[in-house]
Amino acid sequence: MIKHRKILISHPDTGEEEWQALREPLMTGWLTQGPKVEAFEKSFATRHGVRYAVATSNCTTALHLILTALGTKSGDEVIVPAFTWVSTANVVLHCGATPIFVDVDRTTFNIDVTQISKKLSKRTKAILPVHLFGLCADIDAIAEVAPDIPIIEDAACASGSGYKGRPAGSLGIAAAFSFHPRKSITTGEGGMVTTNNEELAQKVNSLRNHGASIAEEERHHGSQPYILPDFNLLGFNYRMTDLQGAVGIVQLSKLYRFIEERRKWANYYTQELTNVPWLRTPLVPLGYQHGWQAYVCYIDERRSPMSRNEIMKALYAKGIHTRPGTHAVHMLGLYRQKFGFTSDDFPGARDCDRYSMAIPLHNRMVPDDFEYVVNSIKELR
Repeated sequence: MIKHRKILISHPDTGEEEWQALREPLMTGWLTQGPKVEAFEKSFATRHGVRYAVATSNCTTALHLILTALGTKSGDEVIVPAFTWVSTANVVLHCGATPIFVDVDRTTFNIDVTQISKKLSKRTKAILPVHLFGLCADIDAIAEVAPDIPIIEDAACASGSGYKGRPAGSLGIAAAFSFHPRKSITTGEGGMVTTNNEELAQKVNSLRNHGASIAEEERHHGSQPYILPDFNLLGFNYRMTDLQGAVGIVQLSKLYRFIEERRKWANYYTQELTNVPWLRTPLVPLGYQHGWQAYVCYIDERRSPMSRNEIMKALYAKGIHTRPGTHAVHMLGLYRQKFGFTSDDFPGARDCDRYSMAIPLHNRMVPDDFEYVVNSIKELR
């Protein structure tokens, strides 16, 4: 019997070590934010070259905490790329502010820096570039265009990525990472704020825990654990659990290997697929260290044997799972209705939405899987 192939777009590489890591918090009973989260934060900060890392329930809450800590409010504007996951823009709305979309570069999928200056105003509170699919945005160019505006990195896809010798997460005033299962390392759900700004780190730390003046684990280990803390800020319950922190410690210890494996197979894809006339492979500019959260191609439908969606359907029939890179936020129902956008308002984002295609790239794949994906694409007629 011929076994039907099934190659997932992503599959987290977890196993016995992660399973065993859960034993200690389960046995001690410390399941919510505690010593495992703290250890994960310290290791993550070291790995990403920053002084502070604050774990959160997910990347969306991490972004929300950063914007809130910076005082983002109604009347403010935050610049975001038009091609990104919807949460990048949603968190701006959650603060009562207005997301100001900027089109993206079709070759990198990242924010088009040449378009930013036209969107700056006296109300611009921050710029929120995304390191999409693991490729850092051009932070130096953004800082040159807007030298006095805080830059917040949406580094959801960028654990282990780098830019001109600097780690993602250390490039702006703060950054937000994701540990969703489609990312390079995972805690199931989970996020992290990184920063070198002590005041910002302290405020984020308080805000994630209802605005408490002292962290729960610090209070429990203090001389008066029976005394409740004061609450000076209107905060949230955005904490990470120690179960997630324990898994995160193990996953982070594998990050170097994960990234190197992904880089190896991304290079293989590029080498094998470059000559497919209707498919453009990802660009990696000189001086960038791509984290390869995803390998996202661009389909030229003028030359392709079928449309992007038909290509995805044909590959799915062969057991190969694909996805659009992400979506053009201005084309989503909420944003069309709220702001009156049309698809042509941001043509780069529109085209990336229509023609991008992520193919399988993860650390559970074996060499034969990659060869099968390549051959299946080449065989499309």
